[in-house]
Amino acid sequence: MKRWEYRFLDSMDIEEGGFLAVKSRDAIENYLNGIGEEGWEVVNLDFVEIEGRTSFVGIAKREKA
Repeated sequence: MKRWEYRFLDSMDIEEGGFLAVKSRDAIENYLNGIGEEGWEVVNLDFVEIEGRTSFVGIAKREKA
């Protein structure tokens, strides 16, 4: 039986723009591609846009070694 580990994803973890600043599409894609390279698969991602600021939270999983 497969076993999984999970990771909480938060746009605040992206190193760009400072606190509550807009994250560029490239920065978001680089972040998601980076965790993909580590073996993480995004299983849920919720985007929120408030006053022109885009943020997200989500969950990723990967099989335990």
